[in-house]
Amino acid sequence: MPPPKDVVKIAIQMVGAIPQLIELPQTKPLASVLKDVCDTWSLPNAERYALQYADGRQTYITESNRRDIKNGSILRLTTSPDQEAEQLYIGIQSKNVDVKTDSLKKLASLSQDITFAQEFISRNGLKQIYSIVEEGNDAGEMLAHTLKAFTELMEHDFVSWENLSTVFIKKIVSYVNMNAMDASIQQLSLSILENMVPTSRLFFEVVKKEVTLDRLLTHLQATNAQLQLKAMALLIALLLSATDAERRDMMDYLREKNIRQFIHKNIIHSSEPLGDEMAHYLYVLQSVSLNLCEHRMKMSMDPYSQEQRDLLQSLRQTAFESESEGPAGTFSTERRRSLCAKEFRKLGFLNNSNPAEDLRRAPPGLLALDNMVYFARNTPNAYSRFVLENSSREDKHECPFARSSIQLTLILCEILHIGEPCSETAQAFYPMFFGQDHFFEELFCICIQLVNKTWKEMRATQEDFNKVMQVVREQITRTLNLKPTSLELFKTRVNTLNYSEILKLRQTERLHQEETLAVPVLELREKLKPEVLELIRQQRLLHLCEGTLFRKISSRRRQDKLWYCRLSPNHKVLHYGDVEEGAQSPPIESLPEKIPVADMKMLLVGKECPHTKEKSSGKQNKDVLELAFSIVHDVEEYCLNFIAPTRYEFCLWTDGLNVLLGKEMTSERTQTDLDVLLSMELKLRLLDLENISIPDDPPPIPKPPSNLNFCYDFSHTEQ
Repeated sequence: MPPPKDVVKIAIQMVGAIPQLIELPQTKPLASVLKDVCDTWSLPNAERYALQYADGRQTYITESNRRDIKNGSILRLTTSPDQEAEQLYIGIQSKNVDVKTDSLKKLASLSQDITFAQEFISRNGLKQIYSIVEEGNDAGEMLAHTLKAFTELMEHDFVSWENLSTVFIKKIVSYVNMNAMDASIQQLSLSILENMVPTSRLFFEVVKKEVTLDRLLTHLQATNAQLQLKAMALLIALLLSATDAERRDMMDYLREKNIRQFIHKNIIHSSEPLGDEMAHYLYVLQSVSLNLCEHRMKMSMDPYSQEQRDLLQSLRQTAFESESEGPAGTFSTERRRSLCAKEFRKLGFLNNSNPAEDLRRAPPGLLALDNMVYFARNTPNAYSRFVLENSSREDKHECPFARSSIQLTLILCEILHIGEPCSETAQAFYPMFFGQDHFFEELFCICIQLVNKTWKEMRATQEDFNKVMQVVREQITRTLNLKPTSLELFKTRVNTLNYSEILKLRQTERLHQEETLAVPVLELREKLKPEVLELIRQQRLLHLCEGTLFRKISSRRRQDKLWYCRLSPNHKVLHYGDVEEGAQSPPIESLPEKIPVADMKMLLVGKECPHTKEKSSGKQNKDVLELAFSIVHDVEEYCLNFIAPTRYEFCLWTDGLNVLLGKEMTSERTQTDLDVLLSMELKLRLLDLENISIPDDPPPIPKPPSNLNFCYDFSHTEQ
């Protein structure tokens, strides 16, 4: 007979004793359970003991987390958190170096547990940590354990970062700035500063002043990958906490130091594979850099600004210098005004008498003017060729340079997400961004020439302007999706993708997406649908069996803690547990935690998840909401919370979990896979009917003949 629902069968170990196998009633107070366990081993003072998991993170068992205990769990009887905290509090003050080092090492390990951390902090233990760092008498292994313990204790958010003293902060800064310092200590110090910077404007200013960008660049150039990662993390934290003006100054300085080229050569194209964390930081660095264009993008042209008017006039003068410049007094004011209007019309401005009006739309605002001026100054031959070539065409076939530039700038802003907040989880960056200074302007120069090329290929007129720009958007998007490593490669590929290629791709996709709507084909499609859905279900479950690496994200920052989850081959148990960076498909045996599929009650996604409700609801968390899901198990208060690394993983996991729960797969990926597989299966089934048109309706049944004399009468027997 199976045990009641609120009773779990567990094993309890103790050093030097025979393990106990007990049935743990979840309704029985934990103190009573400990008393019974201690009595069995004849141990007095049961209140001095506690239970903790024997494997994994060895978390202490409390009344609040005891429901997480599963059948078959192995627990260990150990010293209670308050006793352990008291002993370590005394141990880290010891004059004996060995005792102090061992105490700090154990403290660094136990501080990951929230129950222990609470006990240690309540004894004013952090004050002792501060003293060890501020006095600066310890170094090497002892200091590394001290900083590790401090980091883990602060991770629980019991104490505000704003309580840190100036002496403590300057000491941490000094470890970062020292040349002859152990790399592990510098990594921990960089991590502490990274956590500290977003919490206070004062801390930001102190760290920005004390840890120079040159020093961070030195760490970025280190061969130690972890040190490089932590330096990048602090750089990103400083950039995100800075004001717009400070951010612009910092980015200008980094540009002078050729940080992009260094990243492109030594990080992106390093012999070591790029980790998820570094990919995220590169995405943020790209996003921050591109968002420097936001100010100009949102600023309309001021017709009374002499500087802006001069920029506008420089476009005309560069293109029509020989025509408009003549001896003084040659042209009257009216004649000159008329000539200027004509030249602005040739440049492609809609309002040729007052071209500033065309640039009053924001976005793209003055960013479009900046791009046009950059194109004219840096590629004068291409600029003149574009303008003069279209000036000589018939009016209805000329490609308007200014109008195209304004619309193209807007398209590039949308594709590159300029003006949007950085995502907390995204890792999608363009490698070619780091291989080129003035990336946005150079990309514009390539794409505006693409506009002219596509315009000619489409034999477009002014009425076709929007169609041309749609094709150009598609050309750019498709090429960027190929992740070209340099702008030269982008230029080659985007020019290869001409209008005829776009038409072919559209036609192919249309054939894939829009199968013939003949009734017999639709009926066959419906008949095949259950079989294909079953195939998709099996694929989802196989993906869950392979497992996925998930990243823990707190409300304060991206975490570098990872955990892995996978389904057992018999589809009956979900196994999960913490893993180290770089772990590849850990075996099920190494994942200590598990949830029986039979105990799973429901799947929550997005805003319904408990871990998204805890986070602030700003724009920056939108991407987290789109990737969050939770499994409710046993009773509704207990959930296993996930944040998928990508939307693709989110779809596969939510589909797979719905299959395990006996529900329909609801992700957009299911519909996509269903359409693709059904399309392929239909094509295979209909191969014999190729080039034969299938009628919408079955052919009519012919009328019966006027007589049936052609039939043989079997009623007469043969003579």
